[in-house]
Amino acid sequence: MQAFDTDMRHRIIKLVKGILEQNSLSADVTPSTKLVDAGLTSMDMVNLMLGVEAEFDFTIPQTEITPENFQSVETLERMVATQLKLAAAA
Repeated sequence: MQAFDTDMRHRIIKLVKGILEQNSLSADVTPSTKLVDAGLTSMDMVNLMLGVEAEFDFTIPQTEITPENFQSVETLERMVATQLKLAAAA
């Protein structure tokens, strides 16, 4: 499971960095970096949400689209892992 978690983390970081690059921003994005501190705006968060849905092939439930889940790569990773486990169990 560790390799999957590492892969998921890298994929999420890549999405965040891609959005930052579109805005001509550069930041050191670590799992604990606050996404707003890295430079993401509310519109960027929408793009990140859509990117996560496309990257991991699932729709984020409305109840999970919260500021808490989009605080950092770590919080986003936890939400994605939970949703993928729920989808696999269904």
